[in-house]
Amino acid sequence: MTFDFPAFLVLASAVTGGIWLLDAIALAPRRRRAMEAAGVGGAKTGEVDASYKEPVLVEYARSFFPVIFAVLILRSFLVEPFRIPSNSMMPTLLTGDFILVNKFSYGLRLPVLNMKFLEIGEPKRGDVVVFRFPLDPKTDYIKRVVGLPGDEVAYRDKTIYVNGEPMPQLPIGDYLGVGSGKEMTGAREALESLDGVEHLILKRSEAPNLPFGCQVLAYGPVRIPEGHFFVMGDNRDNSNDSRCWGFVPEENLVGKAFAIWMHWDGEREGFPIAWSRLWDGID
Repeated sequence: MTFDFPAFLVLASAVTGGIWLLDAIALAPRRRRAMEAAGVGGAKTGEVDASYKEPVLVEYARSFFPVIFAVLILRSFLVEPFRIPSNSMMPTLLTGDFILVNKFSYGLRLPVLNMKFLEIGEPKRGDVVVFRFPLDPKTDYIKRVVGLPGDEVAYRDKTIYVNGEPMPQLPIGDYLGVGSGKEMTGAREALESLDGVEHLILKRSEAPNLPFGCQVLAYGPVRIPEGHFFVMGDNRDNSNDSRCWGFVPEENLVGKAFAIWMHWDGEREGFPIAWSRLWDGID
């Protein structure tokens, strides 16, 4: 069973905020009136203090509500952290990268319901995006946007074609992987440009055009329907992406990845933290 953290934050905010509000509106005034009446009637000091004392449940709710609500707002509308679990976005992102995702790049959505209530922007070709996997919306994926609504996309001979035009690649050389990425040592590294967005990719000449598990050796051309996007991993021969399962609906978008704030890989030699990756931008 997957833990639904957004739903937990909404529920916790509602419960703690409701308790605090109920006490402020109804219970606290009663306690004050009881204290005033007891003081006028000459009641014992200890009895007056006990009748006015704030209940422990209310005290906890008052303390936790601002913190929980602030986390809910921050995570729902501003920035959300994610951890990279696989090598599908190498060499841009490595297993063990902890990244930050801008939640308002593509519009603001209500938590849990995922209903957009404010239009702000749309993905651009080359953006690295986090989205809910269309075949299992409880799972988050991260890939690069290759095709926009209305585009015609094909993938042949390790090259992306958008509307019939090949996306340029500049060969760099053999890739040397470290830690969890050692398996990619020897892959060919290249600098690809998607509408001027330059980023590194990995590919193996001996591998088929599609990752293992996809049924054909060449892809496209296909026309992307309105409200959908075509995404691919930068590790082209080791990525479960749109070539295998289709398009990403606009309503599945979570946000745009923009920074690496930590890298922890237990398979690295020596210390598991790669200090050089801390606070790197994501292109």
